[in-house]
Amino acid sequence: MILPIYAYGAPVLKKKAKEISADYEDLDKLIADMWETMYNAHGVGLAAPQIGRSIRLFIIDTIQVSEERPEPGVKRVFINPQMVDEKGDLWSYEEGCLSI
Repeated sequence: MILPIYAYGAPVLKKKAKEISADYEDLDKLIADMWETMYNAHGVGLAAPQIGRSIRLFIIDTIQVSEERPEPGVKRVFINPQMVDEKGDLWSYEEGCLSI
């Protein structure tokens, strides 16, 4: 099911998202709906707050743009992510948030 994407300024985008557990209600369906929503919007990533859920969950699929880069693409689901390190070479890519 394609879900509505909340636009810049929506209160849910300003809230600190909550952690979720593995038994979060209908998690598999939510993730499937997020993939469908993201692809319908021609995006490469989508976070749960962008669809109105203030939870720590996001998805990415860079495989669809990896043909432009020598590195392989990534398709993943992130639940309760934490940034522990940031490294790598900078590269230019026109990033566009689906909520803007």
